[in-house]
Amino acid sequence: MSADFWAGYISGAIGILVGNPLDLIKVRLQASSDTASSRPATSYVRHFQNRTSLITGTAAPVLGYGALNALLFVSYNRTNEIFNSWLHTSSSLWATWAAGAVGGLATWVVSTPTELIKCRAQVASTPSSSWDITKQVWRSDGLRGLYFGGGVTALRDSVGYGFYFWSYELSSSWFGNGTADGATRWTQDAVKVLLCGGLAGVVTWVSVFPLDVIKTRVQTQVAQPAMAPLLGGPASTCARLGAVDIARQAYAEAGWRVFFRGLTVCSVRAFVVNAVQWAVYEWVMVELGQAKHKPEEAPSDA
Repeated sequence: MSADFWAGYISGAIGILVGNPLDLIKVRLQASSDTASSRPATSYVRHFQNRTSLITGTAAPVLGYGALNALLFVSYNRTNEIFNSWLHTSSSLWATWAAGAVGGLATWVVSTPTELIKCRAQVASTPSSSWDITKQVWRSDGLRGLYFGGGVTALRDSVGYGFYFWSYELSSSWFGNGTADGATRWTQDAVKVLLCGGLAGVVTWVSVFPLDVIKTRVQTQVAQPAMAPLLGGPASTCARLGAVDIARQAYAEAGWRVFFRGLTVCSVRAFVVNAVQWAVYEWVMVELGQAKHKPEEAPSDA
């Protein structure tokens, strides 16, 4: 496996563990039909009934998102190289956005079932493991059920990851390269990666948050039995609303504000998670000798 595969896998898994508590709040706020426009910060505490709540729904993302992140970075890096070779340039922000969008689209095969299982585990009325949710979905709807909401998930990932890599490269260029040496240079590089990674995470989620709200509601909706045939035969399979109908329903419920419910929590989570994730990714790439700009080693005290 390539260096960026392992760097992406490790950083993605660590990012999930770091950000799951706030992600739990985000998903429950998005899926909630509560029309209250605001709530005190202390009300979020109720989402953590016990210690296990802190890791609710993490099993699927740790396995799935690690693979997703690995696929994302490999797809992005290879596509970016191709686009820049076509443009005869070493770096282009347009190529960066397009490569990020292609990378995001490539993750669809992993992100859709991972997101569906994670979200349903997080909003379940009774504690349910990712494996329990997976078996339940498979029994009721088979493979198709695991990819329910795949269209809006693919759109969210494609647009979001385009802005993800674009904003990271743009903010990195703003900071430039440090001129210090030794430990000071190493510290500057670390701070740069943390800030740029955190900023990239916030920009990404702001750009696609309404799509994420719709995706969450699509994948966590309670299925309603379809109308039985006129001759009194058995009802057909359960009917669920699609993304467009869910969006209309959400707007009718609480107006445009519903599409930004949970954005504050998500932005805080995005900054922390992506700062850590990019730092881990860059560190692994350095350790494997594949970093774009390898930072200088801090001098030894010996």
